[in-house]
Amino acid sequence: MAQVRARVELNVGQRSHIPAEIVSFEGLQDGQEHVALVFNRADSEQSVPLIRMHSECLTGDVFHSSRCDCGEQLNESIEAMHLQGGVLLYLRQEGRGIGLYNKIDAYVLQSQGMNTYEANNHLGFDDDLRDFSDAVLMLQALGLNHVRLMTNNPRKLNALRDAGIQVEEVVGTHAHVKVGVAGNRNYLETKVKHGSHMLDIKKIKKPDEI
Repeated sequence: MAQVRARVELNVGQRSHIPAEIVSFEGLQDGQEHVALVFNRADSEQSVPLIRMHSECLTGDVFHSSRCDCGEQLNESIEAMHLQGGVLLYLRQEGRGIGLYNKIDAYVLQSQGMNTYEANNHLGFDDDLRDFSDAVLMLQALGLNHVRLMTNNPRKLNALRDAGIQVEEVVGTHAHVKVGVAGNRNYLETKVKHGSHMLDIKKIKKPDEI
């Protein structure tokens, strides 16, 4: 069982300074330095906390790459948790678990016409190498066994339910579609068709509306 190691107050968010508590852990299984961001909303009517398991994406979260929607989903989650309270688990699983350098190699293949899954397979990896066991341990260490899950990915939902975490509600994020030659529409459509993501591409959220 993972244990809470330390808690530090800080302000986060792209467009506003939102108070949050960052939590580190000890006893996780994969050796990565996953963290939780805890957003407390004293006047929230939500008795069951909103949770998001967000896999690290340097290109999207930090550099706002046009190839994905990761940074926009992260910002949307932070804004939602500012209003409702909740916990964001930031998981060090770059590129669906293949790592940053391999993800950049996959980008090259995508530029040549492969979709995101085909590129990973061409490099010798499965569609998705992520494991959410440590996310379960983090929730348990925080005393959270009954949650509302913010995701479009059925694998995350099933991972929590299989581990005995009660998911009362699934809250989807918007479809953050970026238009243009280097846009991400094909990427999003592939996640829906190949990965069964619960995402309505027609419900577009423009970047300046995040």
